[in-house]
Amino acid sequence: MSRVYAADGHLVHDPATGLTHHAPEPLPAGRLRLEQTEVSSWPVITTSDLDRTMPVSLCWSPIVRCNLQCPQCLDDTSVPELDVNGRRRIAAVLAASGVLGVDISGGEPLLLRDLAALARRVADGGGTAVSVTTNGWHLARRAEELAEAVDAIRVSLDGPDEASHDRIRGTGSFARAQDGIQAAVSAGIPLQIQTVLMASNHASAQRMVDLADSLGAGGVTFLQMLPIGAGRRLRNEMLTDPAAIHLLVGLRVPEKLRIRLRTRAAAGGFTVVRADGRVWRNDERALHIDGLRPLTTVTDLALTARDGSA
Repeated sequence: MSRVYAADGHLVHDPATGLTHHAPEPLPAGRLRLEQTEVSSWPVITTSDLDRTMPVSLCWSPIVRCNLQCPQCLDDTSVPELDVNGRRRIAAVLAASGVLGVDISGGEPLLLRDLAALARRVADGGGTAVSVTTNGWHLARRAEELAEAVDAIRVSLDGPDEASHDRIRGTGSFARAQDGIQAAVSAGIPLQIQTVLMASNHASAQRMVDLADSLGAGGVTFLQMLPIGAGRRLRNEMLTDPAAIHLLVGLRVPEKLRIRLRTRAAAGGFTVVRADGRVWRNDERALHIDGLRPLTTVTDLALTARDGSA
């Protein structure tokens, strides 16, 4: 099965998993259609291995509004949102940046009527693969529209069944997300389920893998919880990176699924563009944000010694 990736020499970014791979031979720069099994077999490059002036990938959160209230959300809901023209300006800067992967998140990005247009604008630069991270509530009705605009969808689930997921996200959210996943898969959009690992849900990791398999998703990304945004109040829910690694080593994973763990260490230095058009980077331990500044030109995304790498 072939999918769209973004390449730059030996670097190949997967918009579904958020991983960057090292190709054995240099590839032309830009968005390329490559065989999924081949890319998956290439080594994963960590941020510490990279020598770039720009991040390889970043998250853009153009909206803080959300129809759900998740206690582990990273967003600062007090941040003002740019208007339509402001969002278009940020999308144009990202398109010209040389960043290989942009994940549009929030808040809940599917609340934006111009989401598909923004995704296309980011990809217009020719070298960026675009994904969208969503809670899935509105995905079923927008899947066909997004299939023409994005390269991958990531759906956030906090539990493998209605009771566990809805306890965190609200009544009806699991059923809506499940319908959205099935609609996106049917529309041919590469899809990854994302789960924030917490002390209260880590025992369900195997069932989450089994659910992804049954729904036709491409895999599961387990994200270590970060004490940023609303998550600052949940420090007692944090697992250590070694504990999270031990958990995933014991999982039974079908051959066709891609399983990824983003450790807290790996989230250090990651770049985020906020809804107000300002750039932050996680500090080295991903416990705080650092380097906050307005994004006006491509150079504002450049990595510095103080910011670390992303």
